[in-house]
Amino acid sequence: MSKKIKKKWLIIIGIIVLLVACIGGYALYGNYQMSKIPRLSFQETLDYTLSDNQDAVITIGIIQDGEVTVKVYGKDSIELEKTAHIYEIGSLTKTITSAMVEKAVHEGKLDYNETIDAYLDLPTEKIYPTIQDCITHTSGYEGYYFESPMIGNFLNGKNDFLGITDEIIMNRLSKISLKDKEYEFEYSNFGYAIMGIILETVYHQDYTELVNNFVHNELKLMNTKISEKDGDLNNYWDWKEGDAYLSAGGLTSTIDDMLIYAQYQLNRYPSFEIASSEFLTINESPESYQKMGIRMDAIDMGWIVDSELEVIWHNGGTDNYNCYLAFHPDSRTSVIVLSNLSPSTKIPSTVIGIKLMKELINNDETSY
Repeated sequence: MSKKIKKKWLIIIGIIVLLVACIGGYALYGNYQMSKIPRLSFQETLDYTLSDNQDAVITIGIIQDGEVTVKVYGKDSIELEKTAHIYEIGSLTKTITSAMVEKAVHEGKLDYNETIDAYLDLPTEKIYPTIQDCITHTSGYEGYYFESPMIGNFLNGKNDFLGITDEIIMNRLSKISLKDKEYEFEYSNFGYAIMGIILETVYHQDYTELVNNFVHNELKLMNTKISEKDGDLNNYWDWKEGDAYLSAGGLTSTIDDMLIYAQYQLNRYPSFEIASSEFLTINESPESYQKMGIRMDAIDMGWIVDSELEVIWHNGGTDNYNCYLAFHPDSRTSVIVLSNLSPSTKIPSTVIGIKLMKELINNDETSY
C-alpha cells in the first residue's frame, strides 16, 4: 500500500472514529439532559422547550374550581395574544372515535362483545377481535402494517398513512391470522382504522362526514374537524378523502373546543359515561415512562388511566404537532396542552402537561 493511499485510509478512519465519538457523545448528552427532566417543574419544562424556538406556539388551558384559564406561549416563553390557534390533535381523535362507538352501542347498532366480522365482510375461517378489544388496544393487531403507499409517503415527506384506503385495510385484515387467545395491550392505529370502517358500515356514511357531524352537532365543537390544512399554523398533515386512518388521528381543533371537550369528561356526558368506571388493567408503565411521570395503568373508551395520580388522559402526536389532555375527576381539574412542535422537540406536551397537572392537584405552588 502506497503512503498516499495509507494516508487517505487513515483520514477516512479518523473521520469515522470522530463521527462515532460525536454520536456517542450526543447520546450521552441527551441521556444526561433527559435525566434532569424528573426534577424540573412545569415552568422549567415549558421554558426549556420554548427556549430560542422562533416558530413555537404552545397553548395551555386549565379547568379548576369551575374556572377556565388559557395562556398562549411563544419563543422564550413569552406570552402571546390568546388566539384560538388550530392544532392537529393526532391520537386524541381516537377518544372521539371511541365516543362515536359508544353512541352506536347506545343506539343498538354495535355490541362491544361482538367480533368485528359481525359488521365487516371478512373470511369466515379466521379469528377476529371484539369491538371492545379494538377500542382497548388488546386486539392482537400491530400498531400498523406496511402498505405500498407508505414508500411514496416516506420519499415525499408525507404522512405515513396518506392514501391507505378502507380497501387496503380490508385486504390486510383478510390476510392476518390471529390466535384464539387474549392479547396484551399493544397500541394500535390499525385497530382504530377498523373502528372507523365499522362506523361507516353501520351508519352508511363516510367517516369524515360522520365525525364532523358528531363534533359539530352533538358536541358543539364548532372548530374541530377532519383536517383540511386550512388552519392558521403551518405544516399540517396531508390526507385524502376516504383515508382509513383518519379515525385514528385526523382531527384538528382549538383550545376553546378542547376545553369544552374536557368539561364533557368531567360532567360524564353520555357518550363518555363509561370512562372512569370500567377499566381494563394494562400495566404499561416502563421505567423510562415512569421517570418522565407517565403512567399507563389501565384503559377504557380509548382513555388511559394513571392510577397513581388518579388522572385519566390521552395524548396525540403527528410529525409537527403534539398534545395532551387530562382530567382528574375527584378535584374536577383538567389540563390541555396543544403544541405546534414535533413530539421529539425537546420535552413533549405529555410531560409538560403531567407536570402541570401534578402541581395543580397536589396544590403545589405553580407559576402558571
